[in-house]
Amino acid sequence: MTEKEQIKTRILDEIETTQQMVEKYRDLTKPIAPENAIGRVSRMDAINNKSVNEAALKKAELKLKNLQVALTKLDDADFGICVRCKNPIPLGRILLMPQAITCVNCAR
Repeated sequence: MTEKEQIKTRILDEIETTQQMVEKYRDLTKPIAPENAIGRVSRMDAINNKSVNEAALKKAELKLKNLQVALTKLDDADFGICVRCKNPIPLGRILLMPQAITCVNCAR
């Protein structure tokens, strides 16, 4: 299996996993009905949990979008090249974070 095939497989796997997470977070961020008799403190906990899940949903949606962009750019000549320093991004980083557009040093 070539590096490009490895990366494509990894991106497709990550897209599938991320789509599942997006669906899970969407379910967890549904509105909390005011008629739920769960008590004031429990209701406040539910509202707090909802806001945490909404943040996780936004992060997962952004990751999904970035993965889809990475998949379309896989055949580009500059795929795997850091956008800041123009050095190659190590294969290990690309396999770990297929949506990465910077090397580790530039990501800091």
